[in-house]
Amino acid sequence: MKIEIEKLNKSYHRKGKKSHMVLKDISFSIDPGDFVIILGESGCGKTTLLNLLAGLEPPSSGSIRVDNYEIAGIHPSRSMIFQQPALLPWLNVRDNVAYGCKIRNDVKDLDYRVNQFIEIMGLTGAADNKPGQLSLGMAQRVCLARALVGRPSALLLDEPFASLDTFTQAHIQEELTNLWLSEKFTAVFVTHDIDEAIRLGNKIILLAGEPATITATFEINEEYPRERNHPIIKEFRTKILERFKNAYLAKRRML
Repeated sequence: MKIEIEKLNKSYHRKGKKSHMVLKDISFSIDPGDFVIILGESGCGKTTLLNLLAGLEPPSSGSIRVDNYEIAGIHPSRSMIFQQPALLPWLNVRDNVAYGCKIRNDVKDLDYRVNQFIEIMGLTGAADNKPGQLSLGMAQRVCLARALVGRPSALLLDEPFASLDTFTQAHIQEELTNLWLSEKFTAVFVTHDIDEAIRLGNKIILLAGEPATITATFEINEEYPRERNHPIIKEFRTKILERFKNAYLAKRRML
C-alpha cells in the first residue's frame, strides 16, 4: 500500500475561540511494506495524524492518497490498534479476533485464519477466555490478532505498548516485527519512546512544534532484531535528541 501525504493541515474550531491548528504542512510518503514511526512528544499531534490516515476524521486542507485514491473514510484495508485494548467484554478471545471479519462478511476460511493468529500470538490456551480474564499484554495480543486476521494492507498503531511492563513490551515488539516481516503489510506506528522507534522502524518521521511540523526524517536500514544495547540505538538516539533540542530552542526563541 502506497500512502502519500501532501501539504496536510489540521485545525480544530472551538466555539467562541480562535481555531487551534494541530498539524501544519505535513508532507511525506510511505512505500508498500514500510515500517514508519511517527515520533514526537505527548500532545504534539501524533494521534491526530494517525486518525487522519485511518480516515476517522478529515484533514482541514491538503491530501492523503492511498494507492492514488483520496482517503474518504475508514476502510478494512487499513486496520488500527489503540493505546488501550478495545475488546468486547462479552465475547471470548476467539470471537473477539473473528468479530471484524464477521461484520464485513469476510468469512472464507475464517476459523482457520483465527486459529492461525491465535497460535501465532501465543493465545491458544486462552482462546475461550473473556477479556476480563486476560492480562493487559494478552489483551493487546488479541487486538493485534484481530487487526491482522483480515489481512489489511496497512496496520496503524497508536502507542499500543505504552502501558505494558518492559519485559512484555519487548516481547510483543519482537512479535510485531516478526509478523511484519512475514505478512509484509505496511505499518505506521505512533510513539513518544525514542528507543522503541529505533528498534521498530525503518523510517522515523519526527514531529515537533506548535502546530506540529516534520522536523526530520531518519532512514534506518539495520536488520532485525535490534537489541536494546545495539550501537545503532545510541547513534540514532543522539541524532534524534539533538533534533528535539533544536526544535525546543527554536520554539523558545519565538515566545
